Amino acid sequence: MTNLNTAPYAILALRVTTGVLFLAHGLTKLLVFTPAGTAGYFESIGLPGVLGYVTMLAEIAGGVALILGFKVRLVSAALVPVLLGAAFFGHGGFGFNWSNPNGGWEYPVMWAFVQASLALLGDGAYALTPSKRAA
Repeated sequence: MTNLNTAPYAILALRVTTGVLFLAHGLTKLLVFTPAGTAGYFESIGLPGVLGYVTMLAEIAGGVALILGFKVRLVSAALVPVLLGAAFFGHGGFGFNWSNPNGGWEYPVMWAFVQASLALLGDGAYALTPSKRAA
């Protein structure tokens, strides 16, 4: 049975953890790989380079939104296709295991399910824009 007294704090922990990871990945694309390098990578795997910029923005803005608890259901749902795209296009050819060379697809698919779960769960405690609760 779900403990309704502690569930909002568990959701908060999940929300902030995933937000920090998205922010870290987006900032790595921005500051380490650079926007042009990220776009170049996307082109090298057969995708339009502009998707590199869109992905970088989604990861940074989505990460900040999750940390703050801003529109969590919408943001989490929007990040699912980003993660599935990473799994399919970025890691799909490297097998299942994340420990494979260049990383397999298991890890981004797991995170896609985490984001889908957050989209269903809502914002949790200390959210900037709390979801409307059923009466």
